[in-house]
Amino acid sequence: MRHERTRLLFGEDFEKLQSAKVLLLGVGGVGSYCLDCLIRSGVEEITIVDFDTFDESNQNRQMWSELHQGESKVLSLKEHYPSITVIEKNIDKEWVESFDFEPYDLILDAIDDIHAKLALAQRCYKKLISAVGSAKRLDPTKIEVSTIWKTHGDRFGAKIRYELKKRRFNKKYTVVFSSEPARIKEKGSFVGVTAAFGLTMCSQAVMRLSEK
Repeated sequence: MRHERTRLLFGEDFEKLQSAKVLLLGVGGVGSYCLDCLIRSGVEEITIVDFDTFDESNQNRQMWSELHQGESKVLSLKEHYPSITVIEKNIDKEWVESFDFEPYDLILDAIDDIHAKLALAQRCYKKLISAVGSAKRLDPTKIEVSTIWKTHGDRFGAKIRYELKKRRFNKKYTVVFSSEPARIKEKGSFVGVTAAFGLTMCSQAVMRLSEK
C-alpha cells in the first residue's frame, strides 16, 4: 500500500489527514516542496493558488521547474499531482479579502507579498501557518517554528510584526522562520533551505491536522 508506512506512524489519526481540506498559497521554492510532502503524507484534498509561470531562474529551487519552462506553475503541477485542485490567480490583498476560506481546515502561506500576508493573518490566523525569510540563507538547522511575535533574526518577520501592530492586531499564528542572519542583500536562494522550509511547513500541517 502506498501509505502503509505513514499509517504505521499516525495510526487511526491518518484518516484525519485523508479527509482534511488544505489550501496552499504559493508553489515556489517553499510551496512546491510543501505540496509534494502533503501528497506523500496522504493529504488528498489540496487546493493550490498561484499565478506565476516557471522560468529558468526557478530551477535552483522549485520542483518540476526544469520540465515546464514558460508554463503555468499550477497547471504544470496538476500534471504531476492529478488529485489537486488549482486556482490560477494572483494572490494580493484584494484576492485575500474576497476569497472564501471557510471550507478549508488549514491555510498554508508560502507567498512573498507582504500586503497579502498581512491580510491573511487578519482573516485566517486561527488556521494559518505562514513562512517568512527562506531566501539569503544556507543553514537549514536554523529553521524554527513559533508564533509571529517570537520570530527573530529575520527582517521580513520584523516588518510583518510592525505592520500588524499598526493595525492593532494581537492574535497569534504559527510561523516557520530562520534565525540565521541573511548572508547577502540580494534575494539569492539555496534549495537546502527553501525546501527545508516547505518540509517544515508540511510537518506542522500534518501534526496539526492529525491532532484535530
